[in-house]
Amino acid sequence: METRMEGEEEGKQEVWSWGAGTDGQLATGSLQDELLPQLLSSSLFQHPISFLSCGGAHVIALLHGGKVLTWGRGASGQLGHGDLLSCSLPKPVEFFQDFVVICVSAGWNHSGFVSDKGCLFTCGDGSFGQLGHGDLKSQCTPLIVSYFVSRRVNMIACGMRHSLALLEGPSGDQVYGFGSAKRGQLGIPYDKARYMNTPQCTRGLEDNNVMCISANGDHTAALSTDGHMYIWGRGFTGTSDIYYPQCAVSSTSLSQMGLGWHHALVLTVKGEVFMFGGTRHGVLSDPQKTSMLKKATQDAEESNKIVMERVPGLDGVKILQVAAGAEHSALVKEDGEVMTWGWGEHGQLGLGGTCDQAMPQFVRLSQRNSKQYTTTKAYCGSGFTFVIRRHGPTSPC
Repeated sequence: METRMEGEEEGKQEVWSWGAGTDGQLATGSLQDELLPQLLSSSLFQHPISFLSCGGAHVIALLHGGKVLTWGRGASGQLGHGDLLSCSLPKPVEFFQDFVVICVSAGWNHSGFVSDKGCLFTCGDGSFGQLGHGDLKSQCTPLIVSYFVSRRVNMIACGMRHSLALLEGPSGDQVYGFGSAKRGQLGIPYDKARYMNTPQCTRGLEDNNVMCISANGDHTAALSTDGHMYIWGRGFTGTSDIYYPQCAVSSTSLSQMGLGWHHALVLTVKGEVFMFGGTRHGVLSDPQKTSMLKKATQDAEESNKIVMERVPGLDGVKILQVAAGAEHSALVKEDGEVMTWGWGEHGQLGLGGTCDQAMPQFVRLSQRNSKQYTTTKAYCGSGFTFVIRRHGPTSPC
């Protein structure tokens, strides 16, 4: 789902979690949902967290220095601890004791890790070939993806039952997909294939310099260095599945993206948030607007484009970061305040209740002024949310 590289400097931090917790994914030590943000003990983390990736019901924490912690549901081996046990508190992945990890990604029931040497490791559920090992076996300990041993992997992105790898090569970066393929989420010509258990090169991105990839549900996306977003996989807003990358229409350059099961978010370089897909996420909760957007999307298909709408209620507000869960969303404003909206059944919006919200709502984390923190980052899983607030100097990922 979410994926990012290690890179932030050390600094004092606060870690908050809320939402679905019955598999231990909130790291509170208990197995229950939390409707309000819970401040986690700083003793749970050996070093400051550089990045979190939240999956179906497990979490991967990439620490400053390249070490890895995992917790939550482990029934498929996705925690990488060598067993099939769940864990309600962060636990080091001992396999990486002698490695420096720079990128992690948590899928629905599988996980991916990239080392500083460009090696890709995967573990967890492999029943659709999403581990990339040439079979359909699951793994409870990280195993290197041998297909890439002679190439350098820069990034991994894990979706529900598929994975994407971004490579560095002599002809520029390339994207490879493996796992479930029936909705077009691998971007390969085998559109009738149910799955691919070895990496296959995604078609249609050869002339684009891809800097970031993302996967969630049956969707996949890539962001190019010139600020364009490309989407493929399951269609949004009732449209047909997309078997090759299509460019999303935007009037300005894009800097971030986030994928959910039925919606996607993008952030422009100007700090504006746009979205497409979904019915519980604000933009498309109005039936009239849904009908209008469907028509606009169908018209745009002829030109190989995808239309998006601006998220309401944010006029004049600059946004620094966006995150998308299965069916909820989060953003961080310029002043460090966090806002959430979408599906709320498990308390994943952090508002004290379980109601859905069609427009962004403020989440209260503490009495402190949010401007006292240097950085604030939000991360969304399937029905749960994490926020990390940090004091002190940072460098961008």
